[in-house]
Amino acid sequence: MGTVFSLDVRGGAPDRIAAAVEGAAAWLRHVDEVFSTYRPGSQISRLAAGGLTLARCSAEVREVHRLCEDARRRTGGWFSAAYAGGFDPTGLVKGWAVERAAEMLRSAGADAVCVNGGGDVQTFGGPWRIGVADPLRPGAVAAVVRAGEGAGGTAHGDGLAVATSGPAERGGHVLDPHTGRPPRDALASLTVVSRTLTEADVAATAAYAMGARARGWLAAEPGTEAFAVTAGGRTWHTAGFGALADPPAGRTPGR
Repeated sequence: MGTVFSLDVRGGAPDRIAAAVEGAAAWLRHVDEVFSTYRPGSQISRLAAGGLTLARCSAEVREVHRLCEDARRRTGGWFSAAYAGGFDPTGLVKGWAVERAAEMLRSAGADAVCVNGGGDVQTFGGPWRIGVADPLRPGAVAAVVRAGEGAGGTAHGDGLAVATSGPAERGGHVLDPHTGRPPRDALASLTVVSRTLTEADVAATAAYAMGARARGWLAAEPGTEAFAVTAGGRTWHTAGFGALADPPAGRTPGR
């Protein structure tokens, strides 16, 4: 998927956990083979080229297609997997894959799990501290999300996920699906905290595409909190974010 993954596991029977780590790594490689838009032989590439129909795709592709349609409806069209008349689930599939890998490790008996896919993180148990990269100060952290015991775990159940969208790492890859252009009033970065990484990834992508509209939409989303850094270096966050995170350092809160 063109990024780096890390798996951090605590507790559990060593043999079971070792096998589960191998299984999770194999799963992530499999997802890349099936969903990559850069591999000509992947099902997504063949689907885009017209050499494969959705009905003949694997159950995983059909599941992701359904999730993308659900996300489109949930976000009022601000999340879209339609690209040049084809299907590109890139905005959802990494979060979905990382979430599934973390579930595999938890099911193997791990006490605490943290799977990080290119900065998007799914945790179970804890405690964990998840740094949010500062998009305007390379190497610095803009905020730290606390996951697990004593970090708002009751509100989010046993799992907590953090996803960030913005141009700092990959350039301006998120477009307004209504115009095909970068969002107006684009943020430097937008981080979403939710129960699952599939949900957080979709919300971060859609809200970043919304630009100035994002704050109100995120505030109304159940079970979702967010933290943003504006292009001018100010910050804002939703009402419940402060209960999940340490205060941002070296940044000026905005309104």
